[in-house]
Amino acid sequence: MAETRALLKRLQLKEFPQCDIIQTKYPVFLCHGFGAIGSLVKPSPLHDPCMLMREHGTVAVAPNVVPYAPIEIRAKNWVRLINTFCDTYRFEKVNVVAHSMGGLDMRHALSHLGIANKVASLTTVATPHHGTFLADLILKTPEIITEKLSDIVDWFGDSVYPREKSEVLSSVEQLCRGYIQNEFNINTPNLEGFPYFSYSAAVGKGTAYSLNPVFLFQNVQIYGQEGVNDSFVSVESAKWGEHLGTIPLSHMNQINVQVSKENKPRYYEFWTGVIKGLKNGGF
Repeated sequence: MAETRALLKRLQLKEFPQCDIIQTKYPVFLCHGFGAIGSLVKPSPLHDPCMLMREHGTVAVAPNVVPYAPIEIRAKNWVRLINTFCDTYRFEKVNVVAHSMGGLDMRHALSHLGIANKVASLTTVATPHHGTFLADLILKTPEIITEKLSDIVDWFGDSVYPREKSEVLSSVEQLCRGYIQNEFNINTPNLEGFPYFSYSAAVGKGTAYSLNPVFLFQNVQIYGQEGVNDSFVSVESAKWGEHLGTIPLSHMNQINVQVSKENKPRYYEFWTGVIKGLKNGGF
């Protein structure tokens, strides 16, 4: 009898069975990071978070730019796409949510490319605001190997995004701690009064959260230099502006790549939390 009651309770119809509607004041414009791994299996690296937002009634878009190029080049492309998006749909502004290197692109765009009038807020997710030891580690690889690999990656980048020339080594150099801390941050000041938000992430060594073994080596290496990290960017490096919290998702899990059944609720909770935060903040 108890089992029957429990079954019937699970079958009870909800009056509003769909997911909550989360309407932000301005649309969400998602900027992806370095690389095109996510694009191999989906239209863009941040397509899945974008569609999750749309399920909740949030107007969101996740375009593509050149995956392997210096910050200045990628930033110009984001500016062009923001203007195109706003002009096409007659939006006054957008909330930019940027993953990884995309956050550096948008900081440059805001400081140097005059796009602040079209951007209501910038939220960065696991962005290396102080650089990442992973970039330093890559550049320590013997030159003959990096040159051959860079040729392959640049060829791939040019193939998937022929509009702009790929420059993978230039991109990696700009993600090094020395460049970010001694050049980029000094020359890219925050705009006074502009809302900058950030999320960091931590899994693997030093945490209670597991990590795909493929990324354990770099996770441990970054931990030795910078502390807990998401296998690409450390928690301390990801903090910028108002830090909104540390999420237990790896860098790839954040964009819905290799997400286990266990981590799926964390992925969902994080991205819905981003738009809830924007809504509650009046953005």
